[in-house]
Amino acid sequence: MSADRSALRRAIERGERDGGAIEFKERLTREVHLADGRMESLVAQLRHRVLSGDGEATYVLGVTDDGGLAGVAPESFSETMDVLSLLAEEADAHIADVETWSAGADGNGDDAGLVGLATVREGGMFETDDDHLVIGTAGHVDHGKSTLVGTLVTGRADDGQGGTRGFLDVQPHEVERGLSADLSYAVYGFADDADEPVRMDNPHRKSDRARIVEEADRLVSFVDTVGHEPWLRTTIRGLVGQKLDYGLLVVAADDGPTETTREHLGILLATELPTIVAITKADAVSDERLAAVEREVESTLRDAGQTPLLVDRYGVDVAVAEVGDGVVPLLRTSAVSGEGIDTLDRLFESLPKRATPERETFRMYIDRSYKVTGVGAVASGTVNSGTVEVGDELLLGPMADGSFREVEVRSIEMHYHRVDKATAGRIVGIALKGVDEAEIERGMALVPRDADPTPVREFDAEVMVLNHPTRIQAGYEPVVHLETLSEAAVFDPDEGRLLPGDTGRARLRFKFRPYLVEEGQRFVFREGSSKGVGTVRDVE
Repeated sequence: MSADRSALRRAIERGERDGGAIEFKERLTREVHLADGRMESLVAQLRHRVLSGDGEATYVLGVTDDGGLAGVAPESFSETMDVLSLLAEEADAHIADVETWSAGADGNGDDAGLVGLATVREGGMFETDDDHLVIGTAGHVDHGKSTLVGTLVTGRADDGQGGTRGFLDVQPHEVERGLSADLSYAVYGFADDADEPVRMDNPHRKSDRARIVEEADRLVSFVDTVGHEPWLRTTIRGLVGQKLDYGLLVVAADDGPTETTREHLGILLATELPTIVAITKADAVSDERLAAVEREVESTLRDAGQTPLLVDRYGVDVAVAEVGDGVVPLLRTSAVSGEGIDTLDRLFESLPKRATPERETFRMYIDRSYKVTGVGAVASGTVNSGTVEVGDELLLGPMADGSFREVEVRSIEMHYHRVDKATAGRIVGIALKGVDEAEIERGMALVPRDADPTPVREFDAEVMVLNHPTRIQAGYEPVVHLETLSEAAVFDPDEGRLLPGDTGRARLRFKFRPYLVEEGQRFVFREGSSKGVGTVRDVE
């Protein structure tokens, strides 16, 4: 066996030697293993394995009773995981982690399928009703967004070269170039019985992120956006489409506010997101320079109609009470020296969760999708409203032709921790049965099967033009960012034109396909240096 299968080999050898908390299963099916009598026996067996392992058992899947590699087809492996999850739930346990490998080739040279290790732990799956704050970062490239977040979630001081930012970049070219090119996610939290935050030792380990979800009574998730100008569309997607509670705008002390800083601030304010400003790299400049940049940031905020509040002067309690409604807390930080890190910790521990939509039905707009071996298609995003549970029957869409696809929730993960349900504001990955990953597109939505959603190609909106070199006339085609969708749309202003600074009504038509749009949703539109904001008023 290759080195990457060493964990599998150790489990097989341990199971062959002394059994205990190790169980071999070739495959599990609903028809056979959930039948009356058989299910009760398997639940009792699982409970025994978990007790033998002091609260944890390992199921080796795709192997024969004597430990031989049999392998099962991906579809059968998915069903096996579904059945094991149901058995675990009956035994008051949950699947904490799954690893899969190829079983190699069979005697005919064909793919023999999958083998895997499933870690089962006692206790029901983590309930997601606990306090969960979602923070979106913004700011100019190289101003230290990812580095600051990396230090917050690990508690490690940066090396002065942006070392802690490596915990967030996930694409190889991001690591190589030192520039983030897509949204990144990170999490840490706070426990009621702990004096220090619950941080990660190694964010690259899925189990480490899952531990935070399991141990923390309050979670703080970061959606880390992109500061480089060519990826402004991605930044807007992160700030508009993730149902954030607060924005964290960073300004580097060695550079000061830039045009990108002002643009990101404008987006945060236009979407009515309460915002905190962190001046980063405080260790890299003199006290005089730091004070000058602080004054410059204060001036920038006042120019945008906001009142800066110096957290070091007025304290965390005042900042928590005043943030939003035109007040922007401002503080100095350094990921190298640790200045301001404790203050941010106390802020994030104390900030109230913003109100979620009153709509009780489930809705989630898809931000990205991917395929997981043995699981299938996974759609990830932030739950907009309502609650979703494993086994729920949903609709996915609209597709390009306006139709919706019937799907079923196979499993739900939050920061690599399997959960049995997720509520509004949670960032989750939902494994879906009934659709291929290639059919899932960013901007689609998941809703209950009985929701009767209507695809929308055209809608009326109230728009405000923030910046445009000339007047906007019928036929203007910016990119509209609404929830997670980014799509070209054709404008038709009611009065025939809109000038910079104008607020007016317009009819918008998506250029290529319909989406799920409803009255009251806010959006950002942008084309070149032009930009504006709007609110959906009528979808008829």
